[in-house]
Order: sequence, then structure tokens, then C-alpha cells
Amino acid sequence: MKCLRPIGVALGCMMLASGAAAQLSITPPAQTPPPAKKEEKPKPKVHSPVAKKPTPKPAATPKPGASATPAPTPSPTPDDPNVDLVYGAYQRGMYKTAFDLATVRAQNNDAKAMTMLGELYANGLGVKRDYAKADDWYKRASDAGDREAMFALAMMKIAGRGGTVDKDAAVKLLASAAKLGEPKAAYNLALLYLDGQTLPQDLKRSAELLRMAADAGSPEAQYALATFYKEGTGVPKDLEKAARLLQAASLADNVDAEVEYAIALYNGSGTPRNVPAAIALLRKAARQNSPIAQNRLAHVLATGAGAPVDKVEALKWHTVAKTAGKGDPELDDILADMTPEDRAKGEAAARKWIGNNVK
Repeated sequence: MKCLRPIGVALGCMMLASGAAAQLSITPPAQTPPPAKKEEKPKPKVHSPVAKKPTPKPAATPKPGASATPAPTPSPTPDDPNVDLVYGAYQRGMYKTAFDLATVRAQNNDAKAMTMLGELYANGLGVKRDYAKADDWYKRASDAGDREAMFALAMMKIAGRGGTVDKDAAVKLLASAAKLGEPKAAYNLALLYLDGQTLPQDLKRSAELLRMAADAGSPEAQYALATFYKEGTGVPKDLEKAARLLQAASLADNVDAEVEYAIALYNGSGTPRNVPAAIALLRKAARQNSPIAQNRLAHVLATGAGAPVDKVEALKWHTVAKTAGKGDPELDDILADMTPEDRAKGEAAARKWIGNNVK
């Protein structure tokens, strides 16, 4: 089973039935789903055109005896439509300033400013957290056609923040936002069609929505759609498309995609085999605390299949993965003949890693 986690709301993962999970062909330990990624609250991007007007320079005073013809005064530069003082303050953590500026603009029916006020109230940034006010501002912005507000409001209704849980209303908001090109809305709506609880299961529609979000650059959607192509879920099975999507998502630092793409590179599945690149990706994902990557890397280092044998480092990653619930009896057997000195080094390295990475 593969776990696809919704963006922007604390829900359990959507489970996708599949065949055997991807593995390095040399070492097939029992599989467990990839660890759930930490959820992050979406931060709507506000791009309303508010610009600073340049201060015109005073004309130079003509010197005595100079020509009486005055030098032409340059015309003021037009407002830069790409400057947004509200969002700029928000990005710099100046939440009270963002709130004050957004409040003025919201009074002039600026939908992006309304969305910002909803974001600030929902997360208690610059103001006291108030889900009811967040709901109100998101609704105003949503009614004005802001797709990011539609998505944020849908997430609140799914979670029951600011009122009771209303999944029907959330679905309508997600559909409207997805239609307007909001990738997070398309991704979450795809998971609802995949799950088959809030909506009737429709794998083809789920794949269409994931493709929409993936094309917009969503790493989560790229990873999920790659899983669809790998398993033939809602789309014809296509390992090459799966590998390309995994590559795109891994370039955006999606840890699950890094692991899957590393395994595809190692096995030459849908992409030319490239063992050094695969191991480099496994190392990266292992350092990002993926137990699956830590386990695979430990196998490579313990057996020397693609990298020099290093049982001390292998024991380190094996121990770290085991601590995260990814035990592996086969590795226990492979590493059983280590000297007491090497075992002590590996265990010390594991303790140091775990100590430095405790949240």
C-alpha cells in the first residue's frame, strides 16, 4: 500500500493498493509504506498590484549665465504591478504590517488582501488566531473568485475549523479552485476520488486531476501520478512516464520520490540504469530521514553492491532505520560478523545521528 497524504489539512493518508513495493533487486526486504510527510499549512500567495511610487528628484537650479531653457523633468515611473507590499511584509515575517496593509486593501474589495487576512487569522500571525474570522475572510475572497481562498476555505471545512465539518461544501470549493488552476486543490480533490469515501471512487478522474496538478509543478502530484503510471491505476501502465515524473518530483526535494527514483535508477526501471546516481539519491533521502532510503543504503553498504563495503556505515543506517520502525532481519544476519570495535563505531554513529535529529 502506498500512502498519499493530502496537502493543507490533518487527515490520514489515502491508501493506494499496489503490488510489491519498489525495491533494490539485490535485496528484497519486507516493505512498509513510506513515512508520512509532515504536513504544512498552505500559505496563499498574494500577488495584488500594490507598488511604491518613486519620489521625483527636484529639478536642478540653473547656474547664473546658463541657458534659460529649463531641462525637461522626467515623467514619474509607472507603478510596478509586480510589487506587493502586503505579501512582501508577510514573506519577511512582518505579520502585523501585512495585516494592517491588507485590512486597508480589503476595504476596497481586494480579493487577494482578503485571502491574506484569512491566512493571518487562521494561523495566528500578527493577530490572535480566530478561525471564525478566517472563515469569513476566506469566504469573501472566495466569493470574489480567488482560487487560493477557495482552497483554504475547503481545507477549513474538511477539518471543521471555524464551524462544523462540511465535506460537501469542501468538495465544491476544491472543484471550483481546481477549475481555476489551483494545483493544491486539484491534488486534494484527486485524493478524494481515489479514496472513494467522500466521493465515489473514480480512478480515471483522479488521474486527470493529478495530471493537472503535476503539470502545474506540484511535487506531491508528480509523485502520486508516477505511482499511478507505475501500477497502471486510472492510466495505462507506463514505467517511462513514471520515471520522468519521479525525477521531476525528486528535483523538487520530494523525499518519497527521491527514494522511488533512486530505486528505478538502480534497477533500470523505466530509465537507463545508473547505480552511482541511485546511491547518491539514496544518501540524500537517508539524510532527510527516510527509513526506506536508510534501509536500502544500509543494504548497498553492507553487501558492496554498487558501492565499497562499509559495514560501520551500514550498521549506522540500519540502526537508524530500525529505530524508525524499519527493522530488517536480513541485515542483522549480514552484519552479525562485525568486530566489536566496528560495531561500537557503527552504534556510536547511529546514536549521534538520532540524537542530532530528534524533533
